[in-house]
Amino acid sequence: MMATTTTSIAPRTSPRKHQAILDAAELVFLRDGYLGTSMDEVATRSRVSKQTVYKHFASKEALFVEIVTSMTSRAADAVDVNMWAEAAADDVRTYLRDYALTQLTVVLTPRLMQLRRLVIGEVARFPELARALYERGPKHAMSQLAATFEQLAERRLLTLDDPALAASHFNWLVMAEPVNRAMLLGDDSIPSGPELSRHAEQSVAVFLMAYGAH
Repeated sequence: MMATTTTSIAPRTSPRKHQAILDAAELVFLRDGYLGTSMDEVATRSRVSKQTVYKHFASKEALFVEIVTSMTSRAADAVDVNMWAEAAADDVRTYLRDYALTQLTVVLTPRLMQLRRLVIGEVARFPELARALYERGPKHAMSQLAATFEQLAERRLLTLDDPALAASHFNWLVMAEPVNRAMLLGDDSIPSGPELSRHAEQSVAVFLMAYGAH
């Protein structure tokens, strides 16, 4: 089980140092992994003393937990903002295509792919982080989709009996192939912008064959 270590409370007068430590740690953790990360290097890259790093974060584990949760939360927020901004649109095909493309673009950034690989590699040491990544990532996205699909079905813009199942189908149509490719083959295999747009369009077309308004 992951220890319940939390970040220590840093002085409110040093938010820039706090952010500098996070930025440096993100780079080093993603590049070198958990075991390969040195708190000395984090201190050097953030241009603070090692003692200052430990004033802000009680341990290397606490710093790692903060990196994973903050990156995951930022990604979830980025998708949610785009989703709800268009949720009332009557052009369902365009809305779903735009949402799918936003989700793909956010998730398939090299840093988020590196984070996923890192968390999977450390699942035995930090099982709760893997759960957090899942719950704040795919599970959160599908819960939001299910709620939106239910609203669209009530307006007779979609035809479905089980919003959660429809959300799962949509998520896997959109995400499965490009995410699996990027996870296993590396950042160079991440599709280009035009490829992602085409994939989003095709995924939505298949989805609407099953769930479009009849």
